[in-house]
Amino acid sequence: MIGGMDGAEDLAAWAGLLADRTRASFCLALLDGRAWTVGELAKHAGVAISTASEHADRLVRGGLLAQRRQGRHRYLQLASPQVAVLIETVASTPRRAAPVVTTLAAAHKRQNLAFARTCYDHLAGYLGVAVADALAGNGFVTRTRGLALTSRGIAWLGSLGVFLDGAGRRPVLRECLDWTERRSHLAGVAGAEICRHAFEAGWIVRIGSGRAVKVTAAGEEAFAEQLGIVIDPAGTGSPGAAHAVLAAARRR
Repeated sequence: MIGGMDGAEDLAAWAGLLADRTRASFCLALLDGRAWTVGELAKHAGVAISTASEHADRLVRGGLLAQRRQGRHRYLQLASPQVAVLIETVASTPRRAAPVVTTLAAAHKRQNLAFARTCYDHLAGYLGVAVADALAGNGFVTRTRGLALTSRGIAWLGSLGVFLDGAGRRPVLRECLDWTERRSHLAGVAGAEICRHAFEAGWIVRIGSGRAVKVTAAGEEAFAEQLGIVIDPAGTGSPGAAHAVLAAARRR
């Protein structure tokens, strides 16, 4: 299991699990926090179901994925939030050059992912970083003695019907490096609950079956009212737009 790795041999074994493009593709797809069937993962990676099943078995044995069976299907998810952190951290490591986009569809997909997406169970991309900035700008989060919610932040979450009782071993808040923005968005229990509320309140909806999400009209109003976030109408997630969001939050 990944959690028990403490030596070079174990580290090499873990790295070997991600060294295959198909297995890496599975793990990146599962960063959306949902459970996928083997068939869905096979279609996503462009491989046969039998091949996908073999790769899934290796990832489960290696502790990166967890599975459960329901009827004839087995559903696969990342084994834990900690595994999601590992995958996202590896994915955020700078590469020599970004892959060349050759089609309009691929360009739209990249733009959507950069603007707003889920990173396991919390918000990422331009929107995720904007939420992190707004929480700090509104005094809902402090870094005075480490990253933590303030009393104002707890009260704000309560006004949304979000209560963080029984957080367990998972941190309430944790910074997660965003691989498109190269800045941090917020993970942890609070980050997950904010993302969950955004889905349930209809602030955001998924684009197709991937990780990308879009902000609804109701979401634009809610983000502006609740956090002072002005959503970039073009959805580009450009540095200029990110700065405008931060300024709007700090004026509150």
